[in-house]
Amino acid sequence: MRGEAFLQSLNDGRNVWLEGIQVPNVPAHAAFKGTLETIRQLFNMLDDPAVRDSVGYKVESTGKYAHSSFLVPYTREQLAQRSSSFDRWSQETHGMMSRLSDYARSLVTGWYAARDELSQLDPHFKDKITRYYEQARDNDLFLTTAIIDPQIDRSKNLDDKRIAERFLHVVRETSEGIVVRGAKMIATGAPYTHDFIISSFLKFEAANRSHAHVLIVPANSPGLHIVCRESFASTSELNHPLSANYDEMDAVLFFDDVLIPWERVLLFGDAQKVLTLRDNKTANALAFHQNIVRYVAKLEFVTGVAFAITESIGAQGFLHVQEKLGELLTQIDVIKALVLASEAQAKPDKSGVLVPELSFIHTARNIGTKFYPRAIEILQQVGGGGFVQAPSGIEDFYGPLADLMHNYFEGASVSAEKKVQLLKLAWDLIGSPLGSRHELYERFYAGDPVRGYANHFLSFDKERLTAPVWNLLKKVSKDGKTLV
Repeated sequence: MRGEAFLQSLNDGRNVWLEGIQVPNVPAHAAFKGTLETIRQLFNMLDDPAVRDSVGYKVESTGKYAHSSFLVPYTREQLAQRSSSFDRWSQETHGMMSRLSDYARSLVTGWYAARDELSQLDPHFKDKITRYYEQARDNDLFLTTAIIDPQIDRSKNLDDKRIAERFLHVVRETSEGIVVRGAKMIATGAPYTHDFIISSFLKFEAANRSHAHVLIVPANSPGLHIVCRESFASTSELNHPLSANYDEMDAVLFFDDVLIPWERVLLFGDAQKVLTLRDNKTANALAFHQNIVRYVAKLEFVTGVAFAITESIGAQGFLHVQEKLGELLTQIDVIKALVLASEAQAKPDKSGVLVPELSFIHTARNIGTKFYPRAIEILQQVGGGGFVQAPSGIEDFYGPLADLMHNYFEGASVSAEKKVQLLKLAWDLIGSPLGSRHELYERFYAGDPVRGYANHFLSFDKERLTAPVWNLLKKVSKDGKTLV
């Protein structure tokens, strides 16, 4: 099955580093084992006739199933099929895994869908993206992105040689491809991806030729080092159910003179063309659509935990608690409504691809940076001190103090053991290293939240709102004369 094939494919000579040691066998390492087991099960859904239509579609040219993130939507039914597949994987993982490859796959699918339009950027772009899209689709390639430059000195730019040499750049061109050197961050899912989509958030100038590129880089490229952060994975699923199964590892990528073959160089050398590709509406809409579908599942999960905590301690009758729980429901409905609006207002692009409305998607991504931290705060408030009174482990219920444990940890509506299990689950959300990582992630995964709001303003058709104001004032007169 493709889940097992995925695990086997990861022992391909890639250089993965954790705690200063190179990882010889990624699937077997404790830091990745639980997460990879989750991914294995998700991949195997495409081989299960009972569920494969909920996550995939049959490719006409091959007769095989592929994940629906590769489906180019020309109809509302196909757009709904993509949305349903995002939701299914998100519900399976409670929205806790944001980089299951369906985001990066959607980015590639968007570029492929807009290939005729984008061919004006480079005469070879269409053939390159077509070949890669088909390869990724037909071989179940796991993809992720690395688009942030290292935090060295944010007050400097590429005019500073110290910065320019450390940001990923081309050091030479050869007949085989380009050779790049530098670093990229933050690559979520890096140890177990097949390929990285590499670009940058930089606002390039024409002089920044060596830094202007869009690349697809194999994870096992010679000279590429994947340097992981500290692992938050737990070996105790009983006490840390989220940390044991859903720790998406983040990493920094070191490119030590890595050769990128020309067929994997989508664009290079022209700053304006790179910016045009980065701003492509079709690709961004299809990819960002996945973001907000996943986000609904995560808010629903946090709300479910908050409801369960409240019931377990008998606090659901208090008005101030009801108000907080109602706020969580409002969060869900707001994001869900924006998902539905983006799909309902979808319009065909120049190629006839049905593209979700980006304005609603941007709104959901912007307010999402504030919703999740607030949701976690509410969960902390409804549980209060109960989170830190929980015993060290569920194992305490089977020790010499078992009777006392059952007596003093009993809940209003659940057994003592079940209540402690619930508290442990909630702590994984609000107090564990994984929980802290998720709060940070939801604040910044879409980029600088201040810039996100500002970009929404800058791209908005402001005259649509100001015209009625000025038209009204034209009707106002002084001494019988209309004011100019």
